[in-house]
Amino acid sequence: MKSPINMQQGWLSNARRVPSPNANARPAATDINLLVVHNISLPPAQFDNSYIEQFFTNQLDPAAHPYFAEIADVEVSAHLLITRAGEVIQFVPFDQRAWHAGKSCFRDRDNCNDFSIGIELEGTDTIAYTDAQYTALAEVTACLMAAYPKIARDNIVGHNDIAPGRKTDPGESFDWPRFRQLMDRQ
Repeated sequence: MKSPINMQQGWLSNARRVPSPNANARPAATDINLLVVHNISLPPAQFDNSYIEQFFTNQLDPAAHPYFAEIADVEVSAHLLITRAGEVIQFVPFDQRAWHAGKSCFRDRDNCNDFSIGIELEGTDTIAYTDAQYTALAEVTACLMAAYPKIARDNIVGHNDIAPGRKTDPGESFDWPRFRQLMDRQ
């Protein structure tokens, strides 16, 4: 299978591109060796709208929902979003640092944004993810592991693993054994 990653540009060829301004250069000579799985829904527990894209591109209207007034000025992004339907949307090229992890630590290394790729799943901690999301996540992960061989299976974690006590995603609804089984089939 030919990898859909265009290494010249750091973009997945089969993802819809929605460039985010919330990214910057990684530190020099940084090896990408961590993949972080997150979840997001805007408004909370509501799906199939354009609010996540608006949020990651600093275009969220604070008047559109009461919750948005709390987060409208927050500047965040992820490399990828996988929607409930399994669509892959890319906001930041992989060679750039997306702002997804916040204060974080993995194996005594702080600032996980420096050396990680962040993938958001449209969802919540308590609502089951879709078959299409697991399939897309496994396919994307296989491509990323091929392109970035330092991302080993034990370097694929949840946001809760790198920011314990501060973050809970991808939550109890994320089926890690199912995801790993799908990865084995790639």
